[in-house]
Amino acid sequence: MASFPDRVTLGRSGLSVGPLGVAGGYGVGARALLYAFDRGVNYFYHGSRRSAGMVAAIRNLVAAGHRDEVVIVLQSYSRLPGLMERSLTRGLTQLGIDTADVLLLGWYNGPPGERLFERAERMRENGMFRHLAVSGHRRRAFVGHEADQRFSVLHIRYNAAHIGVETEVFPHLPAEGRPGIVAYTATCWGALLKARRMPPGEAPLRARDCYRFVLSNPDVNVGMSGPKDDAQMDEALAALDEGPLSAEEDARIRRIGRSVHEHATFSR
Repeated sequence: MASFPDRVTLGRSGLSVGPLGVAGGYGVGARALLYAFDRGVNYFYHGSRRSAGMVAAIRNLVAAGHRDEVVIVLQSYSRLPGLMERSLTRGLTQLGIDTADVLLLGWYNGPPGERLFERAERMRENGMFRHLAVSGHRRRAFVGHEADQRFSVLHIRYNAAHIGVETEVFPHLPAEGRPGIVAYTATCWGALLKARRMPPGEAPLRARDCYRFVLSNPDVNVGMSGPKDDAQMDEALAALDEGPLSAEEDARIRRIGRSVHEHATFSR
């Protein structure tokens, strides 16, 4: 049976990561995060909701000598250079580390200002982080982001109800030196899991199906999960056990995704 790789290279960052990432901001506890690490999950996203579970898990891993094995992502939504630096400093102090592997500039639907880039470069030179990333919801912005060598990693919205990146972004990625691609919102904020949103005759998807859909795309390096508890962490990890989608599974998930998108009230 086909399986997902244990490790992939996160584009031009060169970071070695497991294909499933995990965000701590939805409530998952340290025990589940440490179990996920034992299962090969090492892309740990500590975003704007900096939860106690993620803090405890990272501190535990660092104390146990695993700092070089875990990829720590800290995010800032700050548009002012000074506030961006302050946000990163607070995050590093909270985690008890000197350097983040990735500084993620959150929700940019256009290019960040040059002053922000200049401050970020000084912060990198001072050893506060290693690689710069950007996230956003406007797909066309990523055609510019992918060519900007200052970004090593792109965080892109991608799920069965939002497949526009397959034609608007992924074909524009360079064959060599491409940025690392991290996909988020695999469950479409839970819409793909709700029975009331399904087309007639279809059972709702499981979270593992949504993660498998994302991870089955060869243009994606990491698919993010956002568990709130141990059970949801186990469900995300089940995607790794079941491996890539079959053609039949892919067709069904896309059919459901089209229906969810057509009847959606969320941003398209």
